[in-house]
Amino acid sequence: MHKHLFSVIFSTITMVGFAQAPKYSNEFMAIGVGANAMGRSNTTVATVNDVSAGYWNPAGLVNIKSDVQVAAMHAEYFAGIAKFDYGGFAFKIDSVSSFSTNVIRFGVDDIPNTINLIDESGNINYDNITTFSAADYGFLFSYARKLKTPGLSVGATAKVIHRKVGSLAKAWGFGVDVSAQYQKNNWRFGLIARDITTTVNAWSYSLTDRIEEVWQITGNEIPTNSTEVTLPRVILGAAYNFQIGENFELLAEVNTDLTTDGQRNVLVSADPISVDPHAGIEANYKKLVFLRLGIGNIQKEKNDLGNRSFTTVQPNAGIGVQIKQFSIDYALTDIGDQSAGLYSHVFSLKYDIYRRK
Repeated sequence: MHKHLFSVIFSTITMVGFAQAPKYSNEFMAIGVGANAMGRSNTTVATVNDVSAGYWNPAGLVNIKSDVQVAAMHAEYFAGIAKFDYGGFAFKIDSVSSFSTNVIRFGVDDIPNTINLIDESGNINYDNITTFSAADYGFLFSYARKLKTPGLSVGATAKVIHRKVGSLAKAWGFGVDVSAQYQKNNWRFGLIARDITTTVNAWSYSLTDRIEEVWQITGNEIPTNSTEVTLPRVILGAAYNFQIGENFELLAEVNTDLTTDGQRNVLVSADPISVDPHAGIEANYKKLVFLRLGIGNIQKEKNDLGNRSFTTVQPNAGIGVQIKQFSIDYALTDIGDQSAGLYSHVFSLKYDIYRRK
């Protein structure tokens, strides 16, 4: 039994090592950061103007109003089994340029390792059970600059990817994002090309003789050092800001993701490019209280009999409060399976620092 459990836990290592197709590689980097954006179904490429722009659209870093900004976020998925954490730091270099660094971690901790549950004499020894973590890390370093054209800014992000499965497998990768934002009156436009050079993860494995023995007995292939590739993804965004009286504003934005890794189950599913639109709105009162709604993850599914197709969407909602230099945001987001009702509560904090004049 313990051999079977161990085999299931580490099946992902084998899949990574031998599945060289680039589809869905590094998908943890596509989850999104910040409850602000998640409450609007990650519809923020055209309007992002805080520290999280290093992730969403680095060109937006030049629109941070404070001199320094820090942020943090925590979310849990699958009933708390998987944890997603984010931290960011940004500052203005001068009046036309900014820099940020962001860190992302998506991981499952305290996974039981039962490979040595039964010792060489055939006895069960629970003291031999250890635990390990399977975690993915993203380190982002971003730079943005305003151009001479009024309202136009550009940015770039260098990404270092580190993925680790206990002491058994690890990978390092590097990629680059480039982006732009343009503002004209109440209109906002954004574009980001992620992994524009493609991101290559180089995997290496460190397997003991005991592990290899168990894998052979259970019919698993022994993985060898390999690479996986993340192909480019382009996101386009457009937004409009409505002024409603003196105290209210309504921001509406639409983003479209263009993936290049083959046919996906999205609204426009094609090979090699699939199109995945999502939309969000944000209403605020005096920029103190914010209400957010969004729809995304539009997919086609079949009923239990498989004879009828229907379209599903993922709804998201969120609220936010700005108190002087401190912001707290909350989002309620489905992980994508509405029938299961697995909703996640996402909280993020942000703090602005102004230099003394």
